[in-house]
Amino acid sequence: MFSRNKNKNTLPAGTQIRKVPSIVSADLKVTGNLESAGEIQVDGHVAGDIRAKVLLVGESAKVDGEIFAETLRVHGNVNGQITAKFVNLAKTARVIGDIHHENLSIQEGAFLEGRMVHMTAPEVKTVPAADPIPAAPAQSASVNAASSSGKPAEERVNLVVKSGKQDQNNKPVPTPPLSPPNSARNVSSGKSAS
Repeated sequence: MFSRNKNKNTLPAGTQIRKVPSIVSADLKVTGNLESAGEIQVDGHVAGDIRAKVLLVGESAKVDGEIFAETLRVHGNVNGQITAKFVNLAKTARVIGDIHHENLSIQEGAFLEGRMVHMTAPEVKTVPAADPIPAAPAQSASVNAASSSGKPAEERVNLVVKSGKQDQNNKPVPTPPLSPPNSARNVSSGKSAS
């Protein structure tokens, strides 16, 4: 009735084994760099750089450092530069730092302070997820948002995605122009013209 399968590792053709992601739980703080050829899910606090093929930054997560990934989904806080092929900022995301990307999607409600830099396919290929992260002093794990790109803060973007009113043709409804202040208006002196 029960038979033993001598080759237990046989899978149907075309089937891939899905590996379980490495998880930094909400009550864990990691000081140092994380590196994985697979998937990492961060729900806690990481003070250091992260390099992974797939990275999920959970709602309760805080990352202070640079991120290098092929696919990145951000639901929590990131303070540092992001370099990834596919970047998705969820409505709860709060990112302070530049994003270098090939594909970027930002949901309504997400917060971004930094520059969005589109990378071409050859530039994306020069950032493989398996390359080692250069060693950095522990002090450099936290990033100053104003100086992370080396550019003055005036050239950076503050972005909060909000929904706007739209008409029935799915086009934005223009807002009426603001009226000039009282000092700029033509005010009659009370004298009538004769």
